[in-house]
Amino acid sequence: MTAQAEHRSFATPDENREFPRGHAEILKIGGGEVGRLVLEPGWKWSNDLKPIVGTESCEAPHFQFHVSGRLAIRMDDGTEFVAGAGDVTRLPAGHDAWVVGDEAVITVDWSGAGNYGVPR
Repeated sequence: MTAQAEHRSFATPDENREFPRGHAEILKIGGGEVGRLVLEPGWKWSNDLKPIVGTESCEAPHFQFHVSGRLAIRMDDGTEFVAGAGDVTRLPAGHDAWVVGDEAVITVDWSGAGNYGVPR
């Protein structure tokens, strides 16, 4: 039996989650989910999503391709770095993140998008 091809577009996501200074567009494809996160200048997880999800740090694991902007990431263990356009990051649960500069951050996330921004 041959698998069928699938074609989806973020122009028509299955779900669009709005939160302060950003949103997540979720597509269901290939038996899983992929998300596009759009984070505006001034966005910070601990300010904008922590009150919504109710955890001390982001518990969603991420495997992301960074399309645009610069995103600073601080892991709960203190490790810190900045990811920019063209970078790929894998983030386990337990981190904070914030937009650096005046350009929106756009990432495509193959892991964690399905539960991103959802209250625990």
